[in-house]
Amino acid sequence: MNIHEYQAKGILKSYGVTIQEGIVADTPEKAVEAAKQLNKDTGTEWYVIKAQIHAGGRGKGKVKETDSNGVVLAKSLDDVGPKSKAILGGTLVTHQTGPEGKKVSKVLIAQDVYYPGDSEPKEYYLSILLDRAKGCNVIMASTEGGMDIETVAEETPEKIVKEWIDPAVGLQGFQARKVAFALGLEGDAFKGMMKFIFSLYKAYEATDSSQFEINPVLKTSDNKILAVDAKVNIDDSALYRHKDIAEMRDISEEDPLEVEAAESGLNYVKLDGNVGCMVNGAGLAMATMDIIKLSGGEPANFLDVGGGANAQTVEAGFRIILKDPNVKAILINIFGGIVRCDRVANGVVEAYKSIGDIPVPIIVRLQGTNAEEGAKIIDESGLKVVSAVVLKDAAERVKEVLA
Repeated sequence: MNIHEYQAKGILKSYGVTIQEGIVADTPEKAVEAAKQLNKDTGTEWYVIKAQIHAGGRGKGKVKETDSNGVVLAKSLDDVGPKSKAILGGTLVTHQTGPEGKKVSKVLIAQDVYYPGDSEPKEYYLSILLDRAKGCNVIMASTEGGMDIETVAEETPEKIVKEWIDPAVGLQGFQARKVAFALGLEGDAFKGMMKFIFSLYKAYEATDSSQFEINPVLKTSDNKILAVDAKVNIDDSALYRHKDIAEMRDISEEDPLEVEAAESGLNYVKLDGNVGCMVNGAGLAMATMDIIKLSGGEPANFLDVGGGANAQTVEAGFRIILKDPNVKAILINIFGGIVRCDRVANGVVEAYKSIGDIPVPIIVRLQGTNAEEGAKIIDESGLKVVSAVVLKDAAERVKEVLA
C-alpha cells in the first residue's frame, strides 16, 4: 500500500528520523494557516508547497488547469494562498501519472530547508528495499540525490552504493559507516547520516514496509541531515498488524477497477493490452498472459478469481474486464482442482445472462475435474462463447477472434 508524503514523514518522525517539517492542508485558507503555524514552530519565512499524490516527478509536473508545477516555492506568507489555490483541485500530470494525471486534494506546506550557511546544501539518495533474490534487505545510496535513480543506474552506476543487511543480525554499525563514508560525508554530517540510517532502518522493519525511498536526503548548510521527500510502500499482507497505517489508505489515488476487484475478493491489475483474462491461480494467470502474447494479442489485465470461482465471482470479473474499453476479447482459463469445471461453466453462463449481451468474443478453456462436462455446458448454452480444452486451442481461438 502506498501512502502520501506527509503520512510517510509522520511515520519516519515517530521513529526518530529527522524530516523537513510541514503541515497538510486541503484548502488555500488552511494552507495559509498552516504556513503561519510553521513560521511559529520553525521560524521559516519561505514555504514549499507540495502537491500530495501517489506519483513522483511532482516538481517537474504541471497542473493542467493552471500550468503550475506540483512543487512550488512561496517566498512570503502572501504567496501561500494563491500558489496553493493554483494546485489544489487541479489535475497534476507527471512522468509517472501518464497524460490523464491525478487530481490534487491536499498540499503539504513545508519549511524551506535550503537556507544559506557555512556550506552549500547537498542532496543524496537513500532507499531501503527487499532484495528477493538474496533474501535480504538492501540499502541503496547515491551522491546523485534529486535525480531518478533509474537514470543514475543507467548512466553512472558506479555512483550507487549497495549494502545488504543479514536479517539474522540486522543493520550493523560498520555498514552504516560504510554508506556514510561512500557519500563523502565527515564531521557532524557524517554522524547525522549514521543516526539517520539507523532510524530509517528501524522504521522500515517496524512498519513491515517493502520500500522506503528518501529522495532527496538533504545535508543542510549547517550540516543537518533530513528527509525532504519520502515514498513509503507498506506490505499489504502485514497491514492487519498496523491498523493505524491501514487507515492512511487513500482509495482515490488507486485504480478504481482494482479497488472494485478487491471489494469482490478478486486479485486484479490493469494492463495496457486488448485481451482480458480471467484465471484461477497466479501461476496459471502468468502462463495465460504468455499464451495471449504468443497468439498475437496483449494481455489487458491480470485477474485471479481464486480457487472458489462461482457465478458471482465470474460475473464480477466480467463486469470489471468490460469496463476497460481496450478489451477486444476475453479468455477464461480455469484449472479444475479445488473447483469443478462444470460449476465454473454454469457460472459463466449465468454471469453472461445476468450481464446481458457482451460485446466481445469470449473463449473459455477448462481443464481438470469435470472438464468435458464443463465444455459441453458452454457449447450447448447458445451463447457467444467458444470452449477450448488445451492451451494451444485457446491460443488459436484468441488469434481467430483478433484477426
